Amino acid sequence: MAHKSGFVSIVGNPNVGKSTLSNLFVGERLSIITSKAQTTRHKIFGIVNEDDYQIVFSDTPGVLVPAYKLQESMLKYSKSAAKEADIILFITDTIEKPGKNENFINDVSKSDVPVLLVINKIDISSQTELDKLVDIWKHLLPKSEIFPVSALTKFNTDNLYKRIIELLPESPPYFDKDALTDKPERFFVSEIIREKILLFYQKEIPYSTEVEIEHFKETPKLVDIRAVIHVARESQKGIIIGHQGKALKKLGTEARKDIEIFLNKKVFLQLFVKVSKDWRDKEISLKNFGYE
Repeated sequence: MAHKSGFVSIVGNPNVGKSTLSNLFVGERLSIITSKAQTTRHKIFGIVNEDDYQIVFSDTPGVLVPAYKLQESMLKYSKSAAKEADIILFITDTIEKPGKNENFINDVSKSDVPVLLVINKIDISSQTELDKLVDIWKHLLPKSEIFPVSALTKFNTDNLYKRIIELLPESPPYFDKDALTDKPERFFVSEIIREKILLFYQKEIPYSTEVEIEHFKETPKLVDIRAVIHVARESQKGIIIGHQGKALKKLGTEARKDIEIFLNKKVFLQLFVKVSKDWRDKEISLKNFGYE
């Protein structure tokens, strides 16, 4: 049997379950998941390897109308992923209004590659409501195959995965067979810290921060990490640190616990907060933080 390989791009609006589905298929927690929109900022490859196939899942930021340069970069990740794909997984759910971000849907409808339309979160919907959604999406993306699923309960995800394998083109592997992702450990450490910021802080604070790993040194028994949390305004620095540094200390403690699980080693983590004024709208700052 010939070997199959392909890039499967997971696209859709914010907060529909793209990262949950990606992590489920990859079998590892590569993308951070919170209930807040815009949790994913980068395009993250999760690689599944078997003897006769390799699937490169590409988890992407949610599609939105950009309000600043960071969001412009995030939208580029989603658009480029759809163009580079061998298979597109367009994720929607039973909550959002069908047809949101019409321009992106039109781009997907013109694609020459297979489109699998995934209606997620059917566990919180009724059959009648689901039937209505299916009819609407048949009109919006007529060439797509529709898969109602629940990523949370894993309902119908096996059938979706089998269909992905069937649609993979014949090709040698694109990555080494022991590869899990295209990102280094430092990236995932920064994402774990950013996840805690999303969980512990409210309103605009999580969206105004970026985490930079300034120092990462691994020894046989310990990983020494120094991270800088960049904020856009001076007032945000005080909120991140909190009264007598308590908020930052809690953030560091909880992040360190998850980093130790991820790296399977003891971690010494130092966190610092720095004001990088309006970094979200400065191209040089975005480039330094790894955004294209």
